[in-house]
Amino acid sequence: MATITLTISALPAHVRTARLMAATVARRAGIAASAIDEIRLAVGEACSRAVAAHKVHCPTQPILLQLIDSSGPDNTSSETGDGTAEKLLRANGITTRRFEVVVTDCAPAKGNEETAVPPAIDGLFLDGDDTPPGGISGFSPGLGLAVITGLADEVKIDPDDDGTVVRMSWPVLPDPSPEPGAN
Repeated sequence: MATITLTISALPAHVRTARLMAATVARRAGIAASAIDEIRLAVGEACSRAVAAHKVHCPTQPILLQLIDSSGPDNTSSETGDGTAEKLLRANGITTRRFEVVVTDCAPAKGNEETAVPPAIDGLFLDGDDTPPGGISGFSPGLGLAVITGLADEVKIDPDDDGTVVRMSWPVLPDPSPEPGAN
């Protein structure tokens, strides 16, 4: 299992670097070409959300990005941040490899999405000039997390007082088996 750890400053310009890194590592891990754009978008949303939260609460603290490819030498388990091993998904007796992206911020979750926001109609803010806390101008603050859940195969969001951890994963394509009779 290979893990690449990237620490970025809480600046919008570094979100692009995180997206490019995630797309490059995902390609190398064997993710289907059709899912690369989804990974790029999901990582961009998670990092943008973290940058916005840091801007308000802790602008000097870095954001941690982990890119985990379970296709390394030990593909029977993956190590989580707390040191416990998790078994990979098994379907029909075959181990399904995963590509996982973990975005960790240091901004307290309390007060990010739960803060008061301007009046809205159908999720759109009436005063489009102001960006709501944790949100994108003109949209509700939870939109980024909703987009992530729609793009990633599996998503786990763990908010607490020390920050938020967003875990996203996608299946890695199995190695193509040779066709019978092919030389």
